[in-house]
Amino acid sequence: MKAIRFMRFGAPDVLELIDAPNPKATEGNAVVQISAAAINPSDVKNVAGQMEGTVLPRIPGRDFAGIVADGPDNWLGAEVFGTGGDIGFTRDGSHAEAILLPAEALVRKPTNLSFEQAASIGVNFVIAWLGAIEYGGLRPGETVAIIGAGGGVGGAVAEIAAAQGAIVLGVDRRELPHAAPAARVLRAYIPSTDGAPDEVRRLTAGKGADLVFDTVGGIMFEAALSMAAQRGRVVEIASAGIRRVEFDLIDFYRNETRLFGADSRKRDAIGCARLLANLIDGFERGRYTAPIVNARYPLARAEEAYAAAERASQGRIVLTP
Repeated sequence: MKAIRFMRFGAPDVLELIDAPNPKATEGNAVVQISAAAINPSDVKNVAGQMEGTVLPRIPGRDFAGIVADGPDNWLGAEVFGTGGDIGFTRDGSHAEAILLPAEALVRKPTNLSFEQAASIGVNFVIAWLGAIEYGGLRPGETVAIIGAGGGVGGAVAEIAAAQGAIVLGVDRRELPHAAPAARVLRAYIPSTDGAPDEVRRLTAGKGADLVFDTVGGIMFEAALSMAAQRGRVVEIASAGIRRVEFDLIDFYRNETRLFGADSRKRDAIGCARLLANLIDGFERGRYTAPIVNARYPLARAEEAYAAAERASQGRIVLTP
């Protein structure tokens, strides 16, 4: 099979198109013929050597969608999708014509989505669900302020929160385009200026947000803490601009703020499959919208695709083996 591999860390030009052995299903495993595989920012960082635990040489790629070509009889021919914190790091990934996975990592693709759309769900919706629901404990009627609401994760958080019956406030550098997933569920848009915490409090009658989901981190960390209601929860998933942060510890403990870190890589392919299974009905019923796919590349143009993914700020880029 054709696959993309990197033998050393670096810029996208370290990627090479190779002929790799065809994977064969052993007991408890399955082979998925890849129809589409998104390129995530973490895939680009992985190739660059900015992620921990990667074992070289490696075929990268976390998210995928395709058809089961070999494995348990009850899965043969099934259209599936998935992701995993181990895929592309400690096991070969999805930027290839096929991938070998545990059968427990298989999830049937939402019937109303194309392979490209389904291949773009994984990382964004996994971290959104972990941060908002499992760690943040978002409940109906609560208010969530999403910093970076216009991004892929921010949009997923907005839709999951709205489906839970929460009130959604979107904080971003610029107003969200009408086509952005978060735009259709926002109660209000707030520019991410120095006045954003005050605006969150104004919109919540002085209370603040029950949950602040910060997809930016770093330069926005103090602002995120300032948006939280008393005993509010703040979820951090990134650290843009700066890695080390400072904040007023007295204000923090007096507000009884809860602070959570969430990392999608801590869920392997099997753990992610169990989580993604919760989302299928939401996609099929239209509560969640498919990510926008901006560009498609064959494996032979993977270097170009990775460079494009490194620059992209909106929409998804997919490889289509």
